[in-house]
Amino acid sequence: MIALIALIAFLGYQTFNSIYEPIKFNKVKQKRYAAVIEKMIDVRDSQLAHRQVTGTFAPNFENLIKFIDTAEFTITQRRVETVLDEEATKLYGGVETFKDITVIDTLGTVPVKDSLFKKSNRYKTMMEIPSIEGAKIEMKSGFIGEEGKPKIPVFEAKILKNVILADQDKDLVAQENEVVSVDGVNGNAIKVGSLDQVNTSGNWPKTYGDSE
Repeated sequence: MIALIALIAFLGYQTFNSIYEPIKFNKVKQKRYAAVIEKMIDVRDSQLAHRQVTGTFAPNFENLIKFIDTAEFTITQRRVETVLDEEATKLYGGVETFKDITVIDTLGTVPVKDSLFKKSNRYKTMMEIPSIEGAKIEMKSGFIGEEGKPKIPVFEAKILKNVILADQDKDLVAQENEVVSVDGVNGNAIKVGSLDQVNTSGNWPKTYGDSE
């Protein structure tokens, strides 16, 4: 009887664990993914600002942080102005002919840091993952395009799920790496951008935040 009770207790514990462990894993996963995706959104916004000002993406976080500390957006205003079309006027024998042109006025500048982060300095640690000591987002930039044509700048920032979930059950992490789902983070990493195509989107569902 004692052996039977012990066996029943053991089987009950195993059954409980088989249900509870995935639930606990999902809670940890979702919390960590949310924290990483917040970082990825900051990385993407910073890189898009870098491209807007310089025409390229930053090759590393050191350069990107220096850019945020020092760069400025130029504030412009477009307006339509009607002016004399001299060529058309000559063509029509002196009859004054007018045309509309677009004029861009420079109104001033605003620091990139203030525009993106206001008073926060979180951009200085946007590569660091708080849940895992020493874990960092990897980032690269480059150019793609056909030979003989203008090259298009691209970047990619990513961190492997194995790193984010390093202290979790290995079997559950392995299953997570194979996820293909509309409401999950597909693939073996959380990433934004691509080195192979023109794409600055993230690979997470909108439940975690804006991926575009």
